[in-house]
Amino acid sequence: MTEVKTPATTQAIPKVAAAPKTSRKRAAPAAKAAPTEAKPAPASKKPAAEKVPSATQAIVADAPQEAKPAKTKKAKLIRDSFTMPEAEYQAIAAIKKRCLGAGVAAKKSEVLRAAVAALAKLNDVDLMVAIQSLEVIKTGRPVKGGK
Repeated sequence: MTEVKTPATTQAIPKVAAAPKTSRKRAAPAAKAAPTEAKPAPASKKPAAEKVPSATQAIVADAPQEAKPAKTKKAKLIRDSFTMPEAEYQAIAAIKKRCLGAGVAAKKSEVLRAAVAALAKLNDVDLMVAIQSLEVIKTGRPVKGGK
C-alpha cells in the first residue's frame, strides 16, 4: 500500500489497490488512520441546579386535567380510474374555472366528489333519471390513436 497526502488534511490516507475488473466481490474497506493530533478535552459541565417550581407551575400542576378530544381516524383514500366522454371531461374544467372565478380553487377530484355528494342527496326517482340520461360508453382504456 502507498500513502497519499491530501492538501486539505495532514493525515496520511492509505490508498487501496483496485480489485481486478473480472472479480464481482467488493474490496474490503480500508481502516481509517488514527488522527495524529489529540483533541482538547471538552469543558466540564456545571452540575445542574435543583429546579424549584414557580408559583404558576404549582397552580397549573394542581389544576384538573382536561380530557383530550378523541382522535378521529382519517378516511381511507382509494385511487381509481375511469373513462368518460371528452365533453364531460371539459365540463369538469369549466366547473373548475367557475370555482376560480368565485375565489375557490377546486381540483378535479373535488368536483367529482361534490357531484357524488349531490347525487347522494337525490331521491331514487331523480337519481334514476340522472343516471339514465347519461350516454352509455364502452368501459376500459380508450384505443391508442383516438378512434
